[in-house]
Amino acid sequence: MHGEAGATARSGVRVAVLTGGATPERGVALSGARQVVAGLREAGWSVIVADTCAGLLRGEDEQQLLARPVGTGPPDASELRRLRDSEDLPAVLAELREVGVDVVMPVLHGREGEGGLVQAALELFGLTFTGSPAAGSYLAMDKGLSKQLFTQLGVATAPWLVWPQPDDKLIELGFPLVVKPSRVGSTVGLSVVDDRGGIDEAVGRALTFDDEVLLEGFLPGRELTVGVLGDEALAVGEIVVAGRVFDFESKYTPGGAREVFPAEIDAELADRVRADALTVHRGLRLRDYSRVDFRLDAQGRPHCLEVNTLPGMTATSLLPQSAAAVGIPFGTLCGRIVELALERVSS
Repeated sequence: MHGEAGATARSGVRVAVLTGGATPERGVALSGARQVVAGLREAGWSVIVADTCAGLLRGEDEQQLLARPVGTGPPDASELRRLRDSEDLPAVLAELREVGVDVVMPVLHGREGEGGLVQAALELFGLTFTGSPAAGSYLAMDKGLSKQLFTQLGVATAPWLVWPQPDDKLIELGFPLVVKPSRVGSTVGLSVVDDRGGIDEAVGRALTFDDEVLLEGFLPGRELTVGVLGDEALAVGEIVVAGRVFDFESKYTPGGAREVFPAEIDAELADRVRADALTVHRGLRLRDYSRVDFRLDAQGRPHCLEVNTLPGMTATSLLPQSAAAVGIPFGTLCGRIVELALERVSS
């Protein structure tokens, strides 16, 4: 959509940004929603905001919710319980259907937001929404399942096991190991352990966020990421972290990581990463947009770590940076994601 005709078409479309969530990554979702709402409105879209825990928001309620900063850690257990008690997704979706939205854009993180539950509910309510369907979202969120699919698709991934495992299997996998919840995003609950003595504590930490824990061989090379928009891989970026891994604290603490777009890598490696990202995106039957993360092994070969069906959506998040590096500004990216959903239902 371009020019005056595009602006007229946009103003006639009602977009609902669905955000919040009762997950450890609620603050991340709200931060993204704030910027998505601003970007869409600046581009001429009519936008309303709904919180899965508070329903449709108006005026001051919307401003207060979206103004909250992201902390350097997830909400504590008591706050998560309070949020879960207040969440009523069916009621919120019924409200959105009643007010007559044209498309819902989920800006959510964590298992409930990214793992297919919200997408399945949107499908049941007959609401058009941006992003991947329920089935693909579920597969991508479950790191163990998705890694099996990466292997079947011919895309290299770090060796892994699902906890518990006998010690001989751990020795076979080798140290250091990355220990992480299988179905949680934003690297919440992730640890790197150097020997058998550190595993129990790391597993205990991961189990506070999920009942399935993944043990993954640590890859010592550079960390790369690439966005996918429509059926096109965008620019490859590099994440340079102060520590060993790009964990929750590195992501949301100033100075915790430096992101370079486009990555300073040779064209052959960039093409390989982009091709693998598209293979994963298509193989998991994803749609509209995603972000695919890689890490290089000691020989410089890329291994796919995971795919994010609802990647971070602040202007400085990785997907928007990947888009900006190929000339797509943030507001245009948000609008294009909405257009892809609308094109799907009109075709």
